[in-house]
Amino acid sequence: MSKNILVVEDELSIATLLKYNLEQAGYQVELAHDGQAGLEKALEIKPDLMLLDVMLPKLDGMEVCKELRMQKMNTPIIMLTARDDEFDKVLGLELGADDYMTKPFSPREVIARVKAVLRRFSPQVTAAVSESSEKIYEFGGLRVYPDRFEVLLQNEPLEFTPKEFELLVYLIENKNRVLTRDQLLSAVWNYDFAGDTRIVDVHISHLRDKIEENSRKPIFIKTIRGLGYKFEEPKAV
Repeated sequence: MSKNILVVEDELSIATLLKYNLEQAGYQVELAHDGQAGLEKALEIKPDLMLLDVMLPKLDGMEVCKELRMQKMNTPIIMLTARDDEFDKVLGLELGADDYMTKPFSPREVIARVKAVLRRFSPQVTAAVSESSEKIYEFGGLRVYPDRFEVLLQNEPLEFTPKEFELLVYLIENKNRVLTRDQLLSAVWNYDFAGDTRIVDVHISHLRDKIEENSRKPIFIKTIRGLGYKFEEPKAV
């Protein structure tokens, strides 16, 4: 079944171009032309991915993104903007966006980014794999299921955006290894976010708020001053 993509863009020419190229690539596409309509349609159809413009009538893209995350909707969101503004970029990611594209962009670039995001965050369904052979990471009361997009803390499920989840899994898979911000940018965002290391810090902060008992005194995700971050298994008391 083809993936359903919601494009929220008030410039008709851009929306039409995105719809045409995404449909040519095999996706089902819904359009909304203002933030309020985009928010309502997203909650109604629960798309597999959203392309969300920042500057929209009625509700701007930042507000739409914030509201969707408050509603516990974890659909991957790629923000679109005509402004190459560092503050906007970080703010969008703080509010729960997973990716960011600055206009003008080519249709080929959009399709490549959409495919990459969907590939990373589509559930891995393998009927032949038994539960006993499923990959599980467990550290004390923290349990992570990479193939299910699921995290439990003390048996309580936690809500993550796709990008937060991918970062957590990457940190775990490199347990006890110090990872620089540039390494994390390359591995998790895997395209040119060169110099935007604040993006990593924002997501690390989000992870700590969710998995650490005290985010100011983390036991899982440690800051290695002057270098980067490291995931550690807590020492038994």
